[in-house]
Amino acid sequence: MNESVAEAAESDPLSRLGFLLARNGAIANSRVHAAFVSSGLAPRQGATLMLLGRTGFMSQQALAAALEVDPSVMVGILNDLESAHLVERRRDPADRRRHIVAITEEGRGVLAKAQDAVVEVERGLFADLSPEEIATLRDLLARVRTTPGDPACAED
Repeated sequence: MNESVAEAAESDPLSRLGFLLARNGAIANSRVHAAFVSSGLAPRQGATLMLLGRTGFMSQQALAAALEVDPSVMVGILNDLESAHLVERRRDPADRRRHIVAITEEGRGVLAKAQDAVVEVERGLFADLSPEEIATLRDLLARVRTTPGDPACAED
């Protein structure tokens, strides 16, 4: 164990990195969840629209892989988004077994509202950090050893 990490844990157990990550992660998760809900979306629906907003369209299978969700869960997410007219699914003309998912204009409008809400959450969370510190934090968090199969990743 890194000596400074061990020393911090001995002097203040609540300063343990795992505890700090868990606490701040739970708070960030709660705020982002509320931002999506304020836009009429569940978090996975919001993530789906954000990805489709960037790409325009994707195969249903590629979308499930990119979002790291089981294909059966992806079907439920897409059913809800399609019922709300935020996405549309159509058969791939090159392979009739494959579905292409595309964001609709209505979906783009809801996405813009959701993105604005998430930006506000991030502004509040990272208000005391410089752009360089935010970039460093992003890089460090990307290196923390977790996997998509970890239990927290299975939450809605």
